[in-house]
Amino acid sequence: MKKKFKIYDMIGLLFTIIFGSLLHFVYHLSGDNAFIALFSPINESTWEHLKLLFFPFIAYSIFQYFIIGHNYRNYITAKVLGVIVGIISIPLMFYTYTSILLDHYLTIDILIFIISVILAYGVSWYVLKHKSISFNLLSLILLACLIIFFMFFTFYPPEMELFSVVLLF
Repeated sequence: MKKKFKIYDMIGLLFTIIFGSLLHFVYHLSGDNAFIALFSPINESTWEHLKLLFFPFIAYSIFQYFIIGHNYRNYITAKVLGVIVGIISIPLMFYTYTSILLDHYLTIDILIFIISVILAYGVSWYVLKHKSISFNLLSLILLACLIIFFMFFTFYPPEMELFSVVLLF
């Protein structure tokens, strides 16, 4: 069963990287549709780019739950902790390297996204292996809060650096 789960996680990792990358362009291709804005970045802020990992990861996790995840009592906890680590790692790595180099580079930004996706799936797998870690109700509450935050801050971003548009040139 665990080998099958690893295969599904590898597919999920690739799904998250590919669809997360494509999601970058969906809002503008939709003609700036407000509904699409809830799930797709609307600008070049670090916060909006967290959606590139968050929503594809959660979408695949829901699919995976019905295929195989329901067999694991700590599946929800594992996936929520994984996505939290993934979205926290993006700004940590981004602001660390940009404060050192005093600029940002698209290649490094893409690499950070890929590393963060790998971390998200890695943490998820680690938690899943440790069956004693199971806080599914709390995890669902955290997940609901994150979804609400993503949607609310899309239209009402606070005046903080995380929500400020990063200038590309």
